[in-house]
Amino acid sequence: MSQKVFVTGVGMIPFAKPGASAPYHEMGALAARAALDDAGIAYEHVEQAYVGYVYGDSTCGQKALYGVGMTGIPIVNVNNNCSTGSTALYLARQAVQSGAADCVLVLGFEQMSPGALASMFTDRPAPFDDFDAVTDRLVGRGDIPLALRYFGGAGLAHMEKYGTPLAAFARIRAKASRHAVNNPLALFRKEVSEQDVLDAPEIWPGVMTRLMACPPTCGAAAAVLVSEAFAKKHGLRADVHIAAQAMTTDRPGTFDADDMMRLVGYDMSKEAAQKVYAQSGCGPEDLDVVELHDCFAHNELITYEALGLCPEGGADKFICDGDNTYGGRVVTNPSGGLLSKGHPLGATGLAQCFELTHQLRGSAGARQVEGARVALQHNLGLGGACVVTMYRV
Repeated sequence: MSQKVFVTGVGMIPFAKPGASAPYHEMGALAARAALDDAGIAYEHVEQAYVGYVYGDSTCGQKALYGVGMTGIPIVNVNNNCSTGSTALYLARQAVQSGAADCVLVLGFEQMSPGALASMFTDRPAPFDDFDAVTDRLVGRGDIPLALRYFGGAGLAHMEKYGTPLAAFARIRAKASRHAVNNPLALFRKEVSEQDVLDAPEIWPGVMTRLMACPPTCGAAAAVLVSEAFAKKHGLRADVHIAAQAMTTDRPGTFDADDMMRLVGYDMSKEAAQKVYAQSGCGPEDLDVVELHDCFAHNELITYEALGLCPEGGADKFICDGDNTYGGRVVTNPSGGLLSKGHPLGATGLAQCFELTHQLRGSAGARQVEGARVALQHNLGLGGACVVTMYRV
């Protein structure tokens, strides 16, 4: 049995700096209620819930949703690093598509601490030991935090392979800020120029400045997925549906290819995108709007190529031609992306869903992509997992 899956409700709260947000359970409850209100249904209609977060104890999902209702439904807690939110979405979509449930709530939240990401458990092998070994061999730089080494190293590999200038990453960051100006839920709404980005303090000389990295963020977002029959029975909107979705994990080439771009998920992204294009019958040339995982400007650039938005080695031209923004070929990260909107790990995938649902509804306000009918979401977590989702009206 395979049912069509509709996104009938979405909710999101403004993202905030660590220490400036409500506790995780309050943020989660607010986002869940917003999604239910947007759908026009009560929590009692929900048959299952999938809740994503990275930094928290077990059953934080129950703590958040018990503040919305206690109906005895299955609540599944999900942790898949930075792709946690979209992994929860992937599981919820499967539940509806298979007929196991007709109405599922998906929630993601994160209450983060200031500073770079770090392991919480130091008394056991880390899931990044293999990633560190490759990075130590290829780029060194053990003096900077791990995520900066990984993605900075990937950007450096692209620069060395294709002659990509540092300014390309600065243009991406400046574009993100222009888009975020129109997003009241974004953490950073101040516009910065390409030169502002280049003049920011250097994290890795010649490779990365501080403005090219996304900030630690707190926040929450949610979505309600329903079957077509459920939508008709309850008179719910059924305009935006998930046309295709794929989730991939690492293959041996992640570690064996001696390629920092592949280490940070280029292959996972490319494979997931190709599966989605094959499932949907739509290719990258059919996309109107994309929300992709720009944890660093460097990852946005290499993801253009992984998703087929431009040829391999063609990202700098794609950027210089303005094909990644309004008036160009495909608008990328109209929300401001992780770079400006913020990146509360468990919420990011659902925040992308929120943005693209509003884009396809035509309700994105000043950041609306005119005539948007086909949207693509890309959410990446190292360790690793990548989820690519196509939405259509």
